[in-house]
Order: sequence, then structure tokens, then C-alpha cells
Amino acid sequence: MSFLFTLRRGLASSGKRYYGKASNVPEEFSPSVGRTAAASTIRRYSIKSPPKADVDSIVIRSKTRSPQRKRKATYTSDNKFHLPAQEDWVAAFPTAGATFSSRVFLRNAQSAAVVADAFVPAGSKDRVIIEAFPGPGVLTRALMALPRERIRKIIVLEHLEPYLDFLRPLQAADSRVHVLPLDGYSWNSYQKLESDGYLKDIDTVPWDQSHPHLHFIAHLPTSVYGEQLIAQFLRLIPDGGWLFQYGRVPMSYVMHDWLWERVSASTESLNRCKLSVIAQAVSSFAQHLPPEALLPCDRHFWPSSVVPGYRAVPMTAITMDPLERQIIEKGMLDKWDYCLRKLFVLKSKNLERAIGHLAPGSTALLSYLTDPTLPADHPARADVLKLIRKMEVMDWAAVVRAFDAWPFAPEDLLITESFSREG
Repeated sequence: MSFLFTLRRGLASSGKRYYGKASNVPEEFSPSVGRTAAASTIRRYSIKSPPKADVDSIVIRSKTRSPQRKRKATYTSDNKFHLPAQEDWVAAFPTAGATFSSRVFLRNAQSAAVVADAFVPAGSKDRVIIEAFPGPGVLTRALMALPRERIRKIIVLEHLEPYLDFLRPLQAADSRVHVLPLDGYSWNSYQKLESDGYLKDIDTVPWDQSHPHLHFIAHLPTSVYGEQLIAQFLRLIPDGGWLFQYGRVPMSYVMHDWLWERVSASTESLNRCKLSVIAQAVSSFAQHLPPEALLPCDRHFWPSSVVPGYRAVPMTAITMDPLERQIIEKGMLDKWDYCLRKLFVLKSKNLERAIGHLAPGSTALLSYLTDPTLPADHPARADVLKLIRKMEVMDWAAVVRAFDAWPFAPEDLLITESFSREG
């Protein structure tokens, strides 16, 4: 399996804490001062008859002891095939820290059944599901409950132990389920699927038809890593990398509503961005359920607002299908990346004014884009008076095509904020 790119996690922030002495605190409420004063008081007076004032001061200082930290609730069960009762989820599934707080997943069995049926509808047959970031497996259980002819195999990728405890019993109960302690964010995980033979029964299907069997499903993390991951998957479509070496593999996601707005943003939306253009150049997509079907969030997803300090976020369920006719041609992804990144920083300017930002002398590209010898609707032409954020995918295709044909285009297309290459 060919993997063109790699993602790297940022370094975690230091766990050190620093405490300074509070100002304007009465001396008798300072623990260190209290201990010293108490010791000198006991040495100076007889224990039998201490002066009343000093007894009082000692009593006051004893009240300054910090209260014991409340012990965290824990959950235990002898049968983790069954999920905990809703009131026990706080104890069973951690929510503290970026690793867990960004892991939002379905917790309502009824809504999970609706989503599963939408992802793998009636008429599906012998699907091989790769499911990433399942959490404790509410959606996994809903997939298992579908008519057996729809799904031949479910490969579950989850690396966090609190969730694995509730996933492993599914493997023991159903021979179709394979639970692997792997991180869905790591490319090595997907390489291991192939090297260990989990995909050996997958046929390569011609690009003119959607793959009838292989299907990728994931709850995308609500952190920046979720957006980076879907951006990477989409960018692998044109050159047939990753799972797309097997053909046009559909991808179904439960994702943050804000990320969906960026992916699906039209030219009239202020949310339109580089991700919108790439997504629309390589795939078609649609929401399976009306947005209100998964509202309120607390009823359908975990973590919920019962967790102190946590604010539930709206989520949506979608499926993306690679386009049969790819607008990004093979081998051209780097040039699309370069043009999008250089021009989107000037998204409020029109193309005519912004195009000089591509490279020294790049205003020469205007002659390619406005060639009067070509019909107005020719794919090589573009409306240079459009704002950058209002450009259609075909406008971008014309810009990239002109950039590729320009003999003075820079050869080094590396931009510092682009994804790191492997190695």
C-alpha cells in the first residue's frame, strides 16, 4: 500500500505546575507561617496552661488544612459486552484532556441504528467495514445488528484502553468482528491491515464503478487532527493512494458540524476554504440525516453536558464518494496545493489582483486565463474578476492548468505550513 504523506502530532504541553505565594494573605492563614508559629508556641508555654490567645490562634490555623481531593468515581463490570447505564458513563469513559475530550461518539443506541442503516443501507452485500475511532462501540454494535448479508467483516481500529475494554467482547461474540489496538490517525495502522492480511480478500475494482464491498467509517475527532485527517484522505484520491488503490471506496463520517460546513461550503459561504475546494474537486458528498435528527447533542453523543465544564458540540453524519472523473489530474496535487495556499491568503481579492502572489512574474498567467481566441466557456478560461473565495472548482482547475503550462513556474513548491513528507 502506498502512503504519500504522514501526519505528525504536536508535542503535548508540559505537565508542570507552578505555584506562587499569594499576596495580601493574613499571616495566620499561611500554612508555612502557621507551622513555624505553632512550633514556637508549643516550645514557649507549658501544655498544661497555654495562654488563651495562643490556643485560639492554633485552632484557627488548623482550619487552613486543604480539603482532601474527592476520589474519582470508577466503573467495574464483569460483562463489558453490554455498555454501562447512561448514568455510569462519567465513571466508565474518561473525558479529561485533549485525547478524550475530542473523542465524540454516538451513545444513543436508537440513533446509532439509524446512522448504521444510512451508512450501510438495504441492498448492500458483503461489505468489509474499516471503522476508526469507534469509542466504546455504540455504532459498532449497531452495524453488527444489521442484517448479516449486508456486512461480511468489521475491522475496528481503536487504541485507547477504556474503549477497548468494551470492544474486545464484540470480537468474542461475532466472528465477523476484528478489534485491533491501533490508532486510526497513524498511517502505520493502515499499512498493518494489509501486511497482516486483513484486506487480502478485497478485489481491485475499475474506477468507473463505486467499490461494492470496501467501506471506511469513522467518528472524526473534533480537534484539529480530525480536519487534518480528512484533508489527507481526500488528497490521496486523485493518485489512488491509501484505500483508493482498490477503487472508489466510499467514506462515511460522523463529524463536527463546523467541519461539515467547511467541507461543503459553497462559493457564497464565508466558510469556503482550501478544504472545501479539494473536497469538491475529488468527491461527491451528502448528509444522510437532517441536522435536527441528531439534536440535541446531549441525547445522542458522548461526552455530554453532564460532564462538568464540557459543552456538547453538534455532529452530523455524511458519506463521501470519490468522483469518477477526477478534476485534479494524477501528479498535479502538489500544484493544486501550492496555488490554493498562495491565493487563499488573499481570498477577499479578485483573481486578477491576487494572481501575482503565486510567484514573481505570475501576472503573465492572466493571458492564459483570458485568451480571447478561446470560447468564454472553455475550461482553460476563468473569470479573473471573481473573488478568490468565490471561485468554482473549474476556475481553480484553469488556474492550475495555466500555472503548469507557464515555463517560469517555480520548481520548488514547498510551503512551510504544508503537511510533512514521510521520511
